[in-house]
Amino acid sequence: METFYQELEKVMTLAARQLYHRYRIQARLKVKDMPFLMGQGLYLDSENLKSDDYIAQVIKHGTLSIGFIGLAEALICLTGQHHGEDPSAQRLGLEIVSFMRKMTDNFCDEYDLNYTLLATPAEGLSGRFVTIDRRRFGVISGVTDREYYTNSFHVPVHYEISTFDKIRIEGPYHRLTNAGHISYVELQSPPIHNLEAYEAILRQMAISDMGYAGINFPIDECLSCFHHGIMEDECPSCGSTQIRRIRRITGYLSTVDRFNDAKQAELRDRVKHQM
Repeated sequence: METFYQELEKVMTLAARQLYHRYRIQARLKVKDMPFLMGQGLYLDSENLKSDDYIAQVIKHGTLSIGFIGLAEALICLTGQHHGEDPSAQRLGLEIVSFMRKMTDNFCDEYDLNYTLLATPAEGLSGRFVTIDRRRFGVISGVTDREYYTNSFHVPVHYEISTFDKIRIEGPYHRLTNAGHISYVELQSPPIHNLEAYEAILRQMAISDMGYAGINFPIDECLSCFHHGIMEDECPSCGSTQIRRIRRITGYLSTVDRFNDAKQAELRDRVKHQM
């Protein structure tokens, strides 16, 4: 554990330095270099700047965010189980993310800028990082044996867990990740005929102190007759195989074909969460 925290501190310090380096480069831009954002007064305090003024004095209001993925895989490396499987792994997970949040808060004092901690899905890196690690370390069960790393602090998508247990486990991480976060549960079908259950899930999310949460369910639409419903290979109304499938996988809704390979693999692995 001592080695783990030493390495984590090194990586976060490097990330903070890189963000500061980028900030200093951006600070040398002038208003005329960003005529819409700065010239139109859209950015906080930019309305008082002139065309040849540097933007340094206003971009200090922005955030410098350090994101993370794969807490579940890290816990498996360290303990043999992830936080959905074992309460002691959950305690360690909260300890690790608390450590990261404390470091970002310290960066705020050190650089006098708004450093924040981001719970991210890392759309591109979730697949790229695991590919790099697999080449370096080989296939490790529960760690590098899938095509992606798990989003931020999420319980792995393939792990069988109830709706309320997932919410209870992921809720405490929201307060620690002040740059952004999302948790979700997966339902088998749209809950339009069971609004009481829908409300119960929302209330549990609120009780668990979640700042941003989603309730996912499949949305399929036939492109031939525009029938809506849950469809397998063909439309039950007209028999067409031209079906648009809309899913949420990284915080926003999109058609399945627009996700990259890693995120499509994650979507295939997802289990439905039962009440």
